[in-house]
Parts: sequence; structure tokens; C-alpha cells
Amino acid sequence: MISRPRLRALCPRHARRTLPTHSQRRQINHYISQSAYPLPPTIQVSYPKPPIPHTHTFTLAVKDNIATNSPLPTTCASPFLADYTSPIEATIVRQLRDLGLVVTAKTNLDEFGMGSHSVHAAHGAVAQERGGYSAGGSSGGSAVAVANGEVDIALGTDTGGSVRLPAAYCGVVGYKPSYGMLSRYGVVPYANSLDTVGLVARGVGRIRQVVVDKGLWRVGDGKDPTSLGEKARRRIAGRRENYDGGEVRLEGLRLGLPVEYNIEELERGVRDAWVTAAGRLEERGAKVVPVSLPTTRHALSAYYVIAPAEASSNLAKYDGVRYGRRAEGESDAAEGGVLYAASRGQGFGEEVKRRILLGSYTLSSEAMDNYFLKAQAVRRLVRRDFDRVFRLENPLQDEQETFNLSEMSEEIPMQNKLGPAEVDFLLCPTAPTLAPKLLDVMGGQGVLDAYTNDVFTVPASLAGLPAVSVPIPVEGEERMAGLQLIGQYWDDARLLGVAEAVSKVLGGPA
Repeated sequence: MISRPRLRALCPRHARRTLPTHSQRRQINHYISQSAYPLPPTIQVSYPKPPIPHTHTFTLAVKDNIATNSPLPTTCASPFLADYTSPIEATIVRQLRDLGLVVTAKTNLDEFGMGSHSVHAAHGAVAQERGGYSAGGSSGGSAVAVANGEVDIALGTDTGGSVRLPAAYCGVVGYKPSYGMLSRYGVVPYANSLDTVGLVARGVGRIRQVVVDKGLWRVGDGKDPTSLGEKARRRIAGRRENYDGGEVRLEGLRLGLPVEYNIEELERGVRDAWVTAAGRLEERGAKVVPVSLPTTRHALSAYYVIAPAEASSNLAKYDGVRYGRRAEGESDAAEGGVLYAASRGQGFGEEVKRRILLGSYTLSSEAMDNYFLKAQAVRRLVRRDFDRVFRLENPLQDEQETFNLSEMSEEIPMQNKLGPAEVDFLLCPTAPTLAPKLLDVMGGQGVLDAYTNDVFTVPASLAGLPAVSVPIPVEGEERMAGLQLIGQYWDDARLLGVAEAVSKVLGGPA
């Protein structure tokens, strides 16, 4: 008789489940691997148990750049790691299993998390079940699994919008936490200073239950050097009133609409849905005011300097010697001492190679000053823009930085430099367009067009701020748009509470 672990290893890539059929799964291509015997909740725990007892067992899908125990591999949708099984389990996966969640599958993605449509994958592109629309990227497989009702929650990673954009395209909720809140240990890194673990669900309440009610936000991780320590978490929580969240009233909240987000490329239907949503929230007692984030217009350019630069360093270890498949015929005594050129050339997809080359150039001696250092300066200004408009202070700043007007262009009017009264949260579209047809993306969209999809999600990532995308209807469309709410650093509990209230007002699932 075949043992259970062996049987799981032999389970086909798209093993039969109740939803949807095998043929449908092959068409939407959102899973890389499934387990016939899902990984059960854990018994032993290595961190303090949350104060709320288990109330329900959720099913969990995990993006395939997050490490899971055997037999589920961790391939990052790359030929380089096609056979790789991680010796460790990511802290976030272990924590969720401790809470009673059951891991059922690993989801498809853009290779190493680099992309906006989940088309740059060794296993093929991810599509939505209806209409043949793009699932967004890079966590497209996770968003589709949730949208189809196959899992309760899915894990993704959000570097510049990779959880929020797929959530917007697929009509579900996507949450990016404050940087350092959820552990990144066991996550294959793309850009260390930007990567966060995100969650996707059909309603905000399910995410809030896991992150806030069950105490996930309280737990630091010594294995992850970017995880905020326990002492710092207690200090921040002590400075915040009603940090534990709960029901949040819209009445009296100040919501800011960033004027710089009303760009020419914003589709009319998305703009109208944004304005309509703001109007309905005003009817419920919220105060909606315009705010100015002048450096936002430079955020996308800075992101595509910083992220590829960090990626080029992170991906240097994939050479077929230390990690990954070795190219056939490549010798240890290769001519000229080049031991792994063929392995990297064959193992990486075109988009990954493009970003490695871009990042390597920006880190070179001739480009460092003109590109990388200037991008870091822009990042600092983006963060200060957010700090200037939020009512809450950034808890990581001992003293609020003085906003130096001389650093800003003389073309920007004075009122835009100073901005109006401070706000509690920002309200803006998640993406400038609705989900495009997948065939259009694969057939005609240029590289730069794909990069601009992140224009509204990147600023919060550069500043390390929490953000939630909730679905909103678009008049005359079967597709949903995404409405993004952004909060001050470590204001995640209130943000999730507000997002839940907003979703209820706009007719979405709680």
C-alpha cells in the first residue's frame, strides 16, 4: 500500500476538489499544487497563543513563494525551482495553522512575484473563471481561489500592490499590513525593504478576525529581522487609543481624496465609482476632503529603481550550484570561469531577467548616484507626504520631520504643498482600470503599460503603510473596481474596521 505522504506527492497538480471541475481549473490555472490530504492545524505552538479561542476552521491557500512543509513544493512559478521543497515552514503559515486553518493548495503567481497580471509564470497565465479577464498580479492565483469560493482565506505577498491589485480585479478584499507587522520568515524575497505578507478574503471581517481578533498583530518573530519586536509593538499600542479595533463608526471620520490620483489614465467608470463611493460615505456622516500628496507622481519611478535593485541582489544565489536546477551540460570548469550563465539564462523568465538587469545597472557605480540614491530620497519624501496629511503621528518617528518646501517644485501651488486639515484615512482607487482581457494583456500590452497598473498601490508600499482594497460596483459593468483605503503606520486595526464599515455601506460582503 502506498503511504499517505507518498500518495500526496503523487497527487496531480490540479487534483479534484468539489469546486470547480478539473477542466475549469486547468483553464483558470490558479493552482500550482494541491494536497489530497491537506496540511492539518498544528498541535504544538512556539509562540504565545492568541487570547481568542478557535471558533471556526478556515481553509487556506498559500502563494507559491511562501514556504510550506512537504509534500507541497515552493516553486515561485519558476523553472529554476520546479522541484524545490522547502526544509522550513514560513512563520505566517505556521501561525495560521496554529489558529486552526487548513492548508489546501499552493497558488500560481508571476515568477518570483514580479508582475501585475500573473502571466509571467512557468505554469502559464492565471485567468478569472468568468469572462477570460486578467486575475491581476502577482498574487493572481490566490485572488482567484478566494473569488471562486474554494478557500476561505489566501496568503499572498504585496511588494508594490501584488495583493491589492488582484483583489481589485477579482472582486474580493486584499489587505497589505504595515511593514514589519506580519513575519516574512519563509517568504522568498523579492525586495526586502518592500515585501509584506498579505491576505485575501471575500470580506474584510474574515481578515480582521484573523489579524486583530485572534491577536496575530501582537506576535513578533525573532527569525525575521524586519519584524517589529514585542517591546516596540507594546509601545506603539500604548500610544494608540482603541487600537484593538472593533466596530468603527463612519460618522465624524475624515477621509482624504488625494488630488494627484485623479490622473488622465484613470478610466471614467473607475473615477465615477470612486466619486460615488465618496458621496455615499458622506451621506453616512464621514467628512470627505481633498488632500495633496505631491511626491506621489514620482513614486512609481522610484519603486521601479529600488525594487529591481534589491531583486538583483536577492536572486544572485540562484545559480544552479547553491539553489535551483543546473543547466544541462553546464560544467564546473566552464570556459572563462562562468559557471552558471546557462543555468540563469534558462532558469529565469523574461520579466525576471529584465528586472535583474535593470537592478544591476542602477546599483552600478555609474548609476548609483543618479538613480538609486535619488529614488531613496523620493521614498523619504513620499513617506513625509503621508505623515503630513494623517491625523495620527507616525509612531516610528520620535519627532515629526519638518516639511521642507524648498525640496518641492516651484510649479506646485502653495496650497498643494501645505494641504488641508489632517485626515484619518485616505480613499482612492486601487487600480486605474478595470480588469483587462487576458488575451489583450498577453498579446498587446507593453512592459511599461503593465508597470503603470501599480501607480495607486506603490506609494503606500514605499511608505510601509497598511492598505485595504475592497470591491465596489461600476455602473454598466459586470466587473468590479477596487476602492483602496490607506492608513497611518500601525493603524491596521482601525483601518480594517473602517474598511469593513465602508464595504457594508457600498453593498459588499462584510
